[in-house]
Amino acid sequence: MVAPGKVTRNRGRLAWPLPVAVAYDQKRTRKDPMSGFEQFLAGLDFGEGPRWHDGRLWYSDFYQHRVYSVSADGTRETILDLDDEQPSGLGWLPDGTLLIVGMTRRQVLRMGADGSVSVHADLSDIAAWNCNDMVVDARGNAYVGNFGFDLEKRGQPADADLALVRPDGSVEVAAEGLRFPNGSVITPDGSTLIVGETMGQRYTAFTIGGDGSLSDRRTWAEVPGTAPDGCTLDAEGTIWFANAAAPEVVRVAQGGEILERHATPQNAFACMLGGHDGHTLFVITSPGFGTDTAGMAAGAIWTTRVDSPKAGRP
Repeated sequence: MVAPGKVTRNRGRLAWPLPVAVAYDQKRTRKDPMSGFEQFLAGLDFGEGPRWHDGRLWYSDFYQHRVYSVSADGTRETILDLDDEQPSGLGWLPDGTLLIVGMTRRQVLRMGADGSVSVHADLSDIAAWNCNDMVVDARGNAYVGNFGFDLEKRGQPADADLALVRPDGSVEVAAEGLRFPNGSVITPDGSTLIVGETMGQRYTAFTIGGDGSLSDRRTWAEVPGTAPDGCTLDAEGTIWFANAAAPEVVRVAQGGEILERHATPQNAFACMLGGHDGHTLFVITSPGFGTDTAGMAAGAIWTTRVDSPKAGRP
C-alpha cells in the first residue's frame, strides 16, 4: 500500500494500488498557496467528465449520482439525478441531446428535452467492467471506455475494448486490447481519436473513418510512471491530462515530451479547457478514489490560466 500523500513514479511499471493524496480542507479558499490554483467549486464527492458547453462547465459526480452545470461565477445547477446509478462521461448529439455514461449498468443514457432519461445504448456485451469516460464526435458517434476489471476491489488489471455507439444507439467494438481506455480526445478536423490508457501509461491514436470505425492504430505518446485519466486537447495539438497516480496535471506533446507539470491541491482525476476564451484549465480533484469518498463532499474543481486554448472534442 502506498502511504497517503506519497507520489510514486516507476518508469515502465505503474504503482498499484494508486496513491491517495492527503485530503484538502474543503472550506472554500480562493487560492491554494502551494499550487497557485484558484478554487472554482467545492463540495464534490468524486467528479468526472468535465465539459465546457454552452458557456458553462458541466460535470458528473459518481457518488452524488448527479450531472451538474456551473456558470462562470461558480453557481451550480443540477441537470440530472440518476438515483442509484453513477454518471461518468458526458457528450452531446448533433441535435443537442445530452448523452451520459451510466457506469455500473454499462449503458449510455440520453436526456430528452423534457428531462426524461432513456437508454441510448447497452454496452454490457462489450464492457468487461464499469464504463467510464466518453467522447462524442461531430456526427454523434460516441467512443466509450471501460475499466476492464474491478478497480475498487483492487483487481488484477486486464485489457478492455473500446465501444463505438452510433447515433442510432447501435453498438460495436471500435478497438480491442486497451489497458483501461479512459479520457479521450478528437482532433479539430475530426480525423483522429486519441485514447488515454490509464494502466497502459500511454496515449494511443486511431484514424476515424467516414463510418466512425477506427484504423491505423499507433502510439501517440508514452507517459511512463503516470496514470492518464480525464484529458483535454489544446490548439497546439498537445494534451493536458490529470495524472490519477499523483496530485498533478501534465501537458504532453505527441511523441511523449512532457512540456509542463503542475501540482494540484489533491489528486487530480479529470481536466478540461474552457472559459470565455478557452484558456482556463479546470481540474477536478478528490482526496481519494472509491466509495470512501461518497458523502464526504471533500472534492473540488480548481482553475488556472494556460497559454494555448481549447481545441477539438470534448
